[in-house]
Amino acid sequence: MPARMVLDAWMRTRTDEPAPQIPGKRQQDPSSAALKTWESLNERQRVYLGEIMRDDRMTETEMWMRRVQRLSVPRAAEWRKLPLTLKAAPSLVGYTRLQERLRRREVHDPGAGQTVHALERRGLLIITEDAVEHPGVGHVGRVLVEITRRGRAVARAGLGEPRESAHAAHLLSEWLWGVLARVAVAEPTGLEDDRLAGRSLFFIGVGYKGNAGGRPSRGFVESVPVMAAGGTHVDEYRWRLTRLGKRHVAEYLDLYRELYPRVDTTGLGPFPADSL
Repeated sequence: MPARMVLDAWMRTRTDEPAPQIPGKRQQDPSSAALKTWESLNERQRVYLGEIMRDDRMTETEMWMRRVQRLSVPRAAEWRKLPLTLKAAPSLVGYTRLQERLRRREVHDPGAGQTVHALERRGLLIITEDAVEHPGVGHVGRVLVEITRRGRAVARAGLGEPRESAHAAHLLSEWLWGVLARVAVAEPTGLEDDRLAGRSLFFIGVGYKGNAGGRPSRGFVESVPVMAAGGTHVDEYRWRLTRLGKRHVAEYLDLYRELYPRVDTTGLGPFPADSL
């Protein structure tokens, strides 16, 4: 049985006892193979790989912010392909964001193709091409690069960054924590019904589950009726934390703030003891 189900059952039934401490995955040192690959690269190749990894992270943050603002987000298979160059004179089309990054590191365009193809041969990048419409030039070809999982591991090893470690199994992903935090911040009034929808409910909404025969949602939020003045009829529905949802937030708020500092938890404080 998954650890999260056991922990949730514990927190539902043992309301006067602290939640058991479940350790997360320990950060690991970089692999010797990744370090060896990094050492085999020349200085220019290292700069390219490092800047491509940083631009990938910046794009990931931008996609996360769009999701929080409930804007459309393309598939990761699309946005992870980063524009490297446009096949036209920079005086006409300018520089891509990745080119600007490289230029700040004093690495300029001549030899770019040779550099990225050397990284591709090592399995660190994937190179593709497409075409876009540019307002000043019209139809123009474009070269895109995508860093591979191996490429990230090599860049992290070479730049002295720890391996990316997954959060403990009982904790929510950054996306789901962001949704739960929005509901928590809106307590005790609740979040408007139309401000919470989509796939997140299949993971944290009462009465939802991913698919037929699948495990039920964790039940951290529920839609509750708000009566009109005088109690004559239901005026609206609002999303509020369940008792389990409140306890989950109370137990792990500090840990989530450390794990996901980008999630806005301003105004989120302790809940009254009698509500847990």
